[in-house]
Amino acid sequence: MKEKTAKDSHYARLRRRHRSNKAEQQSAEQRQPQFRAKKPAAEQLWLYGFHTVEAALNNPRRVLHRLFLTRNAYDRLQQKQDAAGTSSLVAADDNRALSHHEKTPAAQPGESRSNIYPAEKLCFSVPITIVEPKELDRILGSQAVHQGIALETEALRPQYNDDFGESSLILLLDQITDPHNVGAIMRSAVAFNADFFITTMRHSPQETGVMAKSASGALEKITHLNVRNLAETLEKLHKAGFQTIGLDSAGDKLLESAFSGKKIAVVLGAEGKGLRQKTRQTVSVVARLDMPGAIKSLNVSNAAAIALYAACRHKQA
Repeated sequence: MKEKTAKDSHYARLRRRHRSNKAEQQSAEQRQPQFRAKKPAAEQLWLYGFHTVEAALNNPRRVLHRLFLTRNAYDRLQQKQDAAGTSSLVAADDNRALSHHEKTPAAQPGESRSNIYPAEKLCFSVPITIVEPKELDRILGSQAVHQGIALETEALRPQYNDDFGESSLILLLDQITDPHNVGAIMRSAVAFNADFFITTMRHSPQETGVMAKSASGALEKITHLNVRNLAETLEKLHKAGFQTIGLDSAGDKLLESAFSGKKIAVVLGAEGKGLRQKTRQTVSVVARLDMPGAIKSLNVSNAAAIALYAACRHKQA
């Protein structure tokens, strides 16, 4: 029998130690308590553009983090506050502060007060930072039309209360995904005093700076419902006394002649696909816009504005 050498014994000890360490590691992993995944934090985003940011600052549902302004945008907001008297903006707390590491200089003889930038002159409940336009370009990207103002905030939580109460005009989107279109449609919905703006949980865009800029403040001014099943929501609207009108270029009736009653819900489909089959089968009527020209279709946001205008005229008649 071959006699074991010192080298053999050394490698045998290493192998035993490795197996022992591996067994201990596996045992520790089995004893490790299993934790549930943490709920994801609210999504933070940047809103930009004067009307978009101003509306967000006035919305008590908004969680505000930081407000970045150029000097021109600061002066513009100050002038709006001065014109409004005490200001209709959100009252600020004691944490208002500019990012400057020095005291704001007092106005010198002959110097306009608009040349100084104390945070106390703007009533916002958010830290204020004066920046150069190129800093906003760096944060938002060179393509963003920010108008010298940007707000770091969190996306609004979608609402799920489908109690339509005394509502009389509602707009529903059937899987429209383009954020520019959704924002522009939301703007029209607010302009024509729609009570609800309804989208589906799937195949609808999340809130972004692009969508908010297209909405021009409308995100803050309308009840936005996220629904799981659009057809079920349409049935609820029928029970609540609504006539639901699906807008489609191949509709059976002209929109103007399709209205009946004073409670109207307009449904818009995605460009290209149009209304889904289930939606077409569920709405009260499928209608079309009268377009006598050579082109027989419109961008969906333009079609939405026309349909909402026609619905308002019908309700007022």
